[in-house]
Amino acid sequence: MVSAAEEAQITKLLSKYKHVNTTKKEVIDVVTNYRSLTYNLQKFVFNDGSSKDLFNLQGTIPVVFKNNTYYIPICIWLMDTHPMNAPICYVKPTPTMQIKVSMYVDHNGRIYLPYLHDWQPHSSDLLSLIQIMIVVFGEHPPVYSKPKEQVAPYPTTGYMPPNGPNTSSGTGGSYNLPYPASGGSFPPYPPASGNNFGGFPPYPPSGNVIPAANSGPGYPPYRMNYPPGPGYNSGYNSSNASSTGTITEEHLKASLISAVEDKLRRRLQEKVNQYQAEIDTLNRTKQELVEGSAKIDSIIARMEREQIDLQKNINILRDKEEELEKSLESLESSDGIDPDEAVTTTAPLYRQLLNAYAEEAATEDAIYYLGEALRSSVIDLETFLKHVRQLSRKQFMYRALMQKCRQKAGLAG
Repeated sequence: MVSAAEEAQITKLLSKYKHVNTTKKEVIDVVTNYRSLTYNLQKFVFNDGSSKDLFNLQGTIPVVFKNNTYYIPICIWLMDTHPMNAPICYVKPTPTMQIKVSMYVDHNGRIYLPYLHDWQPHSSDLLSLIQIMIVVFGEHPPVYSKPKEQVAPYPTTGYMPPNGPNTSSGTGGSYNLPYPASGGSFPPYPPASGNNFGGFPPYPPSGNVIPAANSGPGYPPYRMNYPPGPGYNSGYNSSNASSTGTITEEHLKASLISAVEDKLRRRLQEKVNQYQAEIDTLNRTKQELVEGSAKIDSIIARMEREQIDLQKNINILRDKEEELEKSLESLESSDGIDPDEAVTTTAPLYRQLLNAYAEEAATEDAIYYLGEALRSSVIDLETFLKHVRQLSRKQFMYRALMQKCRQKAGLAG
């Protein structure tokens, strides 16, 4: 892990980048796993002469070739739109090394890989790029040692990769690495006229190109079409390639391995995203089930309370029913009911009110029947008026008495 100071330094150098957090994470992953790589912000010159300050990683990466570990010096430039655009990568040979041109490295040291050509902003990253470089360079070393008589003194201002387990320092400031010799199992590529790519055809531009880093003439554009091979052209004929001596089985194997790794990585990412979506759905379902369980528990508790209240009401109803049955039994066993004793009052005032009410009702009935007698000519008009006048006075007095009793008793109205 990098320290807080290193992380702050990386953040400062990437301050003008459009995707600072993503780029910083990738850089931290790289320098954590490959401590021989250093970082800096330097001026980058494009083919058209324009320049820009870009973040770069440079140093050595360990490559195993024929059971020996070699340290290959590289330099990776990150565009200010990283990771939307692929980085620009170079092999940076020391004075004791010479670039071995192949389908992956041109004479200027520019690195070409299917992983760079098919760069995916949301799935490709720097750490995977370096790991693919290690695998490809393990089968196709990008540099080899110069003969001793061609070794020039090491310049003090040149690129100095960190020492590794298989490095050694000579006298006089020279720096020699036991890199594979040019006469190994990979013969030098025959020269070709009209281009700077050895036995390989030049890479034509495709789509929107990004100017190359080298300002020298003939440098290929950033995006290119690779030579035909498995996964790139279904009409490729391996026998024709073998006859020209430009593409070998090792080339096809490395290209196929890189393409398969990239495809597997994308498939794995798709599976991870799919399973993550399923997990999110299951979490939401779990949350809904927990909320539903809480609602059911509250409903059950309310029903239990209502059941307790209902049981209490049932007990009260049974008590009242028993009381009514006893009252009915007592009424059935009695001889009869005196109307005057059927209704009793609790106080003399209420008894006076009850008697006044009864007298007033009787007076009203008497007036009614006098009217019926007059209509039937049972009595004459003079007799009717005489008795009605007397009864009306009594009725008025009874009503006045009832009003006074109600006021005294505090009854409404």
